[in-house]
Amino acid sequence: MNNPVAGSFRDPAGHVYDIDGRIIRTIAPEAVEDFRQVMAAPCFQSLIDDGWLIDSNILSAEDCPLDLPDKTMAIEHSRIPFISYPYEWSFAALKSAALLHLDLHIRCMDDNITLCDGSAYNIQFIGPRPVFIDLLSLRPYREGEPWAGYRQFCEQFINPLLLGAKLGIAPNAWYRGALEGITAGDLASMLKWQHRLSWNMFWHVFMQASLQNKATAQSGNSVPKIPHVARAGKIAILKQLRKWIASLSLKSSGISTWGDYAHSHSYDSDAESQKRDFVAAAVKDVTPATLLDLGCNVGDYTVLALESGAGRVLGADADHLALERAFSRAQAEDLDFLPLYLDGANPTPSQGWNGVERDSFTTRAKSDMSLSLAVLHHLVIGRNIPLDQAVPWIVSLAPNGVMEFVTKDDPMITRMLALREDIFPDYTQARFEEILSEHATITASQVVLGGNRVLYRFTARA
Repeated sequence: MNNPVAGSFRDPAGHVYDIDGRIIRTIAPEAVEDFRQVMAAPCFQSLIDDGWLIDSNILSAEDCPLDLPDKTMAIEHSRIPFISYPYEWSFAALKSAALLHLDLHIRCMDDNITLCDGSAYNIQFIGPRPVFIDLLSLRPYREGEPWAGYRQFCEQFINPLLLGAKLGIAPNAWYRGALEGITAGDLASMLKWQHRLSWNMFWHVFMQASLQNKATAQSGNSVPKIPHVARAGKIAILKQLRKWIASLSLKSSGISTWGDYAHSHSYDSDAESQKRDFVAAAVKDVTPATLLDLGCNVGDYTVLALESGAGRVLGADADHLALERAFSRAQAEDLDFLPLYLDGANPTPSQGWNGVERDSFTTRAKSDMSLSLAVLHHLVIGRNIPLDQAVPWIVSLAPNGVMEFVTKDDPMITRMLALREDIFPDYTQARFEEILSEHATITASQVVLGGNRVLYRFTARA
């Protein structure tokens, strides 16, 4: 029996199935006619051709691997390489997704097609390129109807972006803990009085918070009046939101620890060259279709991996400014590289309804090879993760990998231990090699930086 993917239960009009690697979307009989009108609109195929909308092929009963109820439609989509969530995106990625959402909606409105919601989860990324994946959010526009997804769009796109743009607060941890987004009331309570002087801030945050508070305070028997919004007015709202969001930029003060690390670390040119040669040789030997760059920073070794034969790279880092630069770099250089926010000591868990609606990072991040350069000591010494737990966790991420061990003589660890007691007697190179050998076969190693750092290439044990 085939069950729909856990995150697709919310829409009664259809579900998504993952069957032997094929992504199949069903459309219930009552939604088929609306969807046929959407498909007939001139914008539909052009959005697919431009890469804004996931491609869609109608399946015949013979081609569909599901036993469908009568009059149910089935569509097959291309598989997204990696499913990510809005609380894992950098500011630049969230902004890029918001702009695609609005651009797609504006373009659809020209053909009398609208979006019935404003969910950030309807966007996925192929490299740094956002793509809209929820076809059933598209439906024929009915004259005078308001944008039903406005509040959702604010909570899942605008309000998290404003946290970063106006207050310099990264929204990721908050967003992860509140999967439906950040409410106008919560954001308004954090903003300053001068933020009210902005028309956009006043209307889309403070006014919405006030209206929501009033609606909550009203009697349960009262029915709110739904305003009539002319088509031209709705398009004007979408365009105004787009202009405003395009103008937002990250207020980076205080949210970066390692964003300048690539330009300030203690490597000399020879040590850097040795490290790059070791990594490049390892990637060339494996030629991974997907590589996980754990601690990707601004993407220097990601670019090296792509140049050395990696098909695509999934990056992970906890530094928001570094991720910002990495995502912008991926866009500017057209790299098949998606950098995501990940706290290695607190990786994204499985969560949502029944604990399975959103999969954990480690469940989703299936790759052929991992790089973990200058990562291990941050977990062990920076976050008190035992060495005999941190090493096997990294090994478990991919069957092949390169891991860097930084000795206590390294200036970076000296600074980390300057203001705290050294409670890490097991953090030695000998103990590291012992643990790594228990979980993987070490196939090569290279000492760099005068012996303070050692690179290990390994193959995980079955």
